[in-house]
Amino acid sequence: MDSRKPLDALSVSLMLLLCLIWSMQQIALKATAADIAPMLQIALRSGVGALLVSVFMAIRGQHVSLADGNWRPGLVVGGLFALEYLLVSESLRYTSAAHLVVFLYTAPVFAALGLHWKLPSERLAALQWVGIALAFGGIAVAFLGGGHRVTAGEPSNVLLGDFLALMAGAAWGATTVVVRTTSLSSLPAAQTLLYQLLAAFVLLLTASFILGQTTFHPTPLALWALAFQSLIVSFASFLAWFWLLRHYQASRLGVLSFTTPLFGIVLGAWLLNEPINPSFMTGSLLILPGIVLVSSYGMLKQWAGALIARHQ
Repeated sequence: MDSRKPLDALSVSLMLLLCLIWSMQQIALKATAADIAPMLQIALRSGVGALLVSVFMAIRGQHVSLADGNWRPGLVVGGLFALEYLLVSESLRYTSAAHLVVFLYTAPVFAALGLHWKLPSERLAALQWVGIALAFGGIAVAFLGGGHRVTAGEPSNVLLGDFLALMAGAAWGATTVVVRTTSLSSLPAAQTLLYQLLAAFVLLLTASFILGQTTFHPTPLALWALAFQSLIVSFASFLAWFWLLRHYQASRLGVLSFTTPLFGIVLGAWLLNEPINPSFMTGSLLILPGIVLVSSYGMLKQWAGALIARHQ
C-alpha cells in the first residue's frame, strides 16, 4: 500500500518555493551571461553540487560501487543531463529565459512518448494523446506565429534558441525514460543525481573550453548567481524535491511543478524586461494544459471517478 500522503500546507508551500527556485535558475543564467558564460556557470555549479551530494551520501553511509554495473546506465543519464544543459546554455544565447523555461518543461511529453514505447504499463490513454496534441499544437503556434525579433527591424535567432530549448526538453525526457527503464530506478535518488552532476561538470567544462564559452568576470552579481546555482539549485532544491517524492504523492506534486514555466514568464518580463509576443503566449496557453493532461492523467482519472461515485 502506498504510504505517501496527499498534499498539505507544508508540501504545497515547499513545492511552490522549489518552482520559484527552478524558474530563477534560468533568470540567473540569463542575467549574468555577460559576466560568466552560462555553459561555464552550469559546469561549475554541477561540480560544486556533485561534491556536496558526495558528502551527503557519505554522511548517510551510501556509496557508489562499480561492481554492480549501475555505472553504465549512470553514464547514459549523465551524458543526457550534460546534453540537456549544453542545449540550455546555448539556447540562452539566442532566446529569452521565459521561452527557455516553457520549452524545457515539455520534457514530460517526450518522456511519456518514450515510456509508451518502452513499457507496456505506461501506454498512453486517449486523454493523454489529447494532451500531447495540445502541447505540440502550442509548440507549432509559438514557433510559427512570428514575432521573432529583438527590436523593430532587427532580426534575431530567437527561433534557433527556442528550438535548442525544445531539444533540451527532449533530452530531459530521454533521461526520465532511461532512469525508469534501467537499474537506476531502484537506486537511491542521490546516486542518480551524482551521476548526472559529475557528467555535467566534466563534459560541460570541456565543452566550455572547446567552444570558447569561458567568460568569467567575478563581479558580485556573478558570484552570487554561482553560489545560488551551486548551493540552492544543484544541491538543496534537488534534495528537497526527493524528500517530497518520498513523503507525498508524486502526481499531485507534478501538477504543482508546472507553475515553474508560469513563474519563468512573469519573472523574465519583470526582472529582465523580456518581451512576450502574442504567438508565444498563445502557444504557452496550449502547451501547459497539454503537459498537465499528459503528466496528471492518473490523478485526473481518480478525481473523475470520485466525482461520478459521489453523484450516483
